[in-house]
Amino acid sequence: MVSIQSCTAKHLLSTQKLQITSVNRPTTYVKQPMIVVPKLPNLDRNKNILLEEFNNGVKLSPLRSSSPKTLIKDQQNEITVKLYAILEAISDRIEMHNNVKEQRENWNSLLLNSINMITLTATTMVGISAMNEGNLTLKVSSMVLFMAATGLVSLMNKIQPSQLAQEQRNSVRLFKQLKTKVETTMYLKNPSRFEVDGFVEEVLALDRAYPLPLLGAMLEKFPKTYKSAVWWPKSKNVVKTTSFGDKNNGWSKELEEEMREIVEVIEKKDIEDYVRLGNKALKLNKMLAVSGPVLTGIAAIGSGFLVGGAGWGGVVAGVAGAMAGVVNTMEHGGQVGMVFEMYRNCGGLFSLLNETIESNLEEGDFERRENGELFEMKLALKLGRSLSELRDLASKSKENGGFVDEFASKLY
Repeated sequence: MVSIQSCTAKHLLSTQKLQITSVNRPTTYVKQPMIVVPKLPNLDRNKNILLEEFNNGVKLSPLRSSSPKTLIKDQQNEITVKLYAILEAISDRIEMHNNVKEQRENWNSLLLNSINMITLTATTMVGISAMNEGNLTLKVSSMVLFMAATGLVSLMNKIQPSQLAQEQRNSVRLFKQLKTKVETTMYLKNPSRFEVDGFVEEVLALDRAYPLPLLGAMLEKFPKTYKSAVWWPKSKNVVKTTSFGDKNNGWSKELEEEMREIVEVIEKKDIEDYVRLGNKALKLNKMLAVSGPVLTGIAAIGSGFLVGGAGWGGVVAGVAGAMAGVVNTMEHGGQVGMVFEMYRNCGGLFSLLNETIESNLEEGDFERRENGELFEMKLALKLGRSLSELRDLASKSKENGGFVDEFASKLY
């Protein structure tokens, strides 16, 4: 207790000395550093948020509000990611259709060569057997070969490998066009959700028009009548716009009349001509597809009745076998199925052009149409004409009431 009181007395004496000293000295001001006190957050608000997180068991987002620019940027990033996914799917389909095309081209060449070798070998055996007084071994061998040729020809005529290969060529070309369209849309403007949905519909429409599998999905190779191919979606609620700020978006009454005349020429000349050619190719393909198996079947029956000398069985088998070789070469070597598919594709192209023109003309809002000048240039390029040639064709059609002596397209 004594020590504590002594320390307290010493402390009081020192404090009094300091006070006396500070009174005697002159006053000096020392600049103190500025201390910045951070602004404390709203504790009540944070407390409420913590309570809500605790009660719900869900971690809430930080205390900030998303601006409209941020939301638009996020939506645009989402659309861009979807477009890249569509591009990836299109590239994969292009690779698949290329591989299948090569496979079916090999089918056509290998099956045709094999069937012709079998048929000609059996025909040669028939001739040798007839010279050797109906040798049993040659007779049975030729009959088996003719029966095998009949089955292979029936299968080949059913699937039409040349037509299948042409379908894959068309699909590869159309998928490449769609890929270019998606890339152009990404680079030149900010795509919308409607355009993303439209691209997805176009991919699915191409899948339906040109299927990859054979069983259950193969297109009918011998329809009753010619029908042009359709590889675009039928439901088009929104016309894709390409506006350059013009009030009428590049359209005028003269341009609309020109487009209507072009549609009339395409319908009366190009589409009508391809319908006629397509029906002829279809009939020829049907006739050859039936004739091949029938001739090899007759040859097989004739070889079964083969006897020595100049018997009727040997004559029928030899002649039918030779004719079967000629018919198969005409059908599959000449690729009649491929020609028919080419006509289907060309007819579909002209139908698509007409539908595109009419959809733009039916749209009353010019801003929702594709730019008129750009649309005219693209149409001229697709038809293989210059702008002046396209306008001359429209003026001729108008003067002659829709009848002209030339086709709208110079490419097909």
